Amino acid sequence: LDVFFAIHDPTTPNRQGNDVGPQYRSVIFALSAEQLASARSKIAAAALEWSAPIVTELIATFDEYGQPITTNEARFWPAEAEHHNYFKRNPSQGYCAFVVAPKVMKARAAFAALMA
Repeated sequence: LDVFFAIHDPTTPNRQGNDVGPQYRSVIFALSAEQLASARSKIAAAALEWSAPIVTELIATFDEYGQPITTNEARFWPAEAEHHNYFKRNPSQGYCAFVVAPKVMKARAAFAALMA
């Protein structure tokens, strides 16, 4: 969650940088009650760090018994194959070079212990 909040703007609904649309929204899919509680806590902490309201959605993917739910809202849809490892496969593409690379470098520096 620390990395998640460090590498994107959780205050812009349906947008990250120049990319606009619901597929660019800030959202956390919690797989358990523990993850849900951790995410709620992190969202509350983030609200103290940002001047604009946090718009990160929090979606539980389980019911009150801990069983998976299959509504479209709770369902995680993997990206199409052409998006998988896009940065790794296209490091010199403009967006990757000028937007993604600095974010990756920032995350690697800030979270080196997690990425070792």
